[in-house]
Amino acid sequence: MSELTPELLAGQPFPESPVVSPDGRLVAYLVTTWRAESSARSALWVAAADGSSPPVRLTEGNSRDRYPRWAPGSDFLYFASDQDLRRISAAGGAGDVLLTWRGEITGCLPLADGRVAVLATDEPDADDERRAAERDDPLVWSERKGGSRLRLLDLDTRELATVGGLGDRHVVHVAQRPDGGPLAVISWDCPEDEPGAFTARLHVVDEGAVTDLGPTGLWGRSPAWWTVEERWHLAYMAVTPPGPIGNMAVFDVAVSEEQPQRRNLTAGLSICPVELTQVAGGPPLALFADGLDTALGRLEPETRQVRRLTTWTGDADSLSASDAGRVIAVRLSTAYEPYDVHAGPPAEPLTRISDTRPELRLVRWGRQERLAYKAADGLELDGLLILPPGMSREDGPFPLITHVHGGPDARWADGLMVGWWFPGQWLAAGGYAVFLPNPRGGLGHGPEFAATVAGAVGTDEWTDILAGIDRLIADGVADPSRLGIGGWSHGGFMTAWAVGQTDRFRAAVMGAGIADWGMQTGTGDLGLQEAGLGGGTGWEGPGPHRHDQLSPISYAANVRTPVLIVHGQEDTNVPVGQAIYFHRALSYFGVEHELVLYPREGHPIRERNHQIDLLTRARAWFDRWLLSEEAPGGSA
Repeated sequence: MSELTPELLAGQPFPESPVVSPDGRLVAYLVTTWRAESSARSALWVAAADGSSPPVRLTEGNSRDRYPRWAPGSDFLYFASDQDLRRISAAGGAGDVLLTWRGEITGCLPLADGRVAVLATDEPDADDERRAAERDDPLVWSERKGGSRLRLLDLDTRELATVGGLGDRHVVHVAQRPDGGPLAVISWDCPEDEPGAFTARLHVVDEGAVTDLGPTGLWGRSPAWWTVEERWHLAYMAVTPPGPIGNMAVFDVAVSEEQPQRRNLTAGLSICPVELTQVAGGPPLALFADGLDTALGRLEPETRQVRRLTTWTGDADSLSASDAGRVIAVRLSTAYEPYDVHAGPPAEPLTRISDTRPELRLVRWGRQERLAYKAADGLELDGLLILPPGMSREDGPFPLITHVHGGPDARWADGLMVGWWFPGQWLAAGGYAVFLPNPRGGLGHGPEFAATVAGAVGTDEWTDILAGIDRLIADGVADPSRLGIGGWSHGGFMTAWAVGQTDRFRAAVMGAGIADWGMQTGTGDLGLQEAGLGGGTGWEGPGPHRHDQLSPISYAANVRTPVLIVHGQEDTNVPVGQAIYFHRALSYFGVEHELVLYPREGHPIRERNHQIDLLTRARAWFDRWLLSEEAPGGSA
């Protein structure tokens, strides 16, 4: 067996973007390795969907290959590679460069008539280049540029024409009607998440004519054509009303209606849609977060509801389907297997067709258990427990690290916990029991469960986490005198919140966490959506403000727990000022802590050396305070 090391976990290749060929015989996918926040390398692979032959690599992996899409005849693949749009035969070969573009290519879709729809930003003109060279480049917010336009590439002439009728709107998604007809397009009024995601609209583009079907709702995405009673409809996903906090829902509109009315096809479900995929020969397919597992469903035209087809243990994403819908592909991870591409018929066991990390099979993993417990108010909750390798509950009590997921509209599914931001097995290898709670506000339990944190972060979700910790203490798994807590993003917020509410924890790791919700609303990428969590914006008046009541910075005077604060220096999702603010408050109150900033990094930590440092540093922090005699004097 192999020892689990940071080098084995950090900066390693991972599969992504599986796409099934229209005829269902093959699956193409990417294997990507990040070198830095803005630098990744990908190789394009293709494999038999039934696993009858080993995968074949089509590209060398020296470029950032993206957006693989099959030609209608299943013989060619189109994909973006750095600044090129390329085509390559499924049988291999050198391939063709169809287009070299000095802007950014953000998507492509081969069309039935032989053209290719290309989503791309404008190329810089001579004045843009001059201004950049001379640094005469003030950013005027009212004159923002950079949005992707819908363009059509003629493969015979190699001419690229921009589709009119959408104005300067930023195009984020496109899908062609299965009969080769018009395009469904979702656009924003600007490329920034805030306010762009709030302005999403659905359009039908039929050659020169553009029909506006109205707003989609927040984060509208994934348009999918289908027929209901012999009429064309469009399904798509958006945040469940009234928003802005809650899980996604699947909506449907009849394209031919003069004033299209959207209908929520997933209303009342206790599971949460996370992906929607068009099927040329039938109704769309959807993936659902279902507690700790993932369900596959099909939209039913007769009832306009969703019928469950199967449920997979663990976490599945990146759903793709053949034209007939008889073959699908997903990325799937289970408790002791990393993400790999799996394919097969929708309602049958899938076959693993990629093998990206075979070396991980030599690692002895800690035992991963599924938990079911109740919140203080009786709400049913779930989560995971990872024990140190070779150990059972009878070997407890163990020092316990509670690791809180991000989002909050996310979850811990029953997959292998080896990412730099979900290092459950890495912590367990150090001798810890690791608790991965799914408190209210996350996915997998319906829209009401997800929306309960609106204007109330850190309240009921915090007591949900405590209920799980207390259960593990009562069961003899956790040592109440050796408790730690950590998390990334929203998990970092919950960590900062926890240490301001109790001194039960002897160590904490706050990763890219929010210290002040008012600051986050004003400076973070998601703006008003963050205000929906924190309960205010700060511009309602002089206060008192709800977001002050829900901000960890307001409780910094209570902190006694040693805190390791880690953050990407270039993070715009949760700006680095959040970490510095919490650091200054802890410094003022004399709290033991360290602040570590990673240069060049955004919200995710990409560089391999930084990931190694983060994994090593975080576990060493817990070792110092939970396994040594350097206790801070907090009570249990």
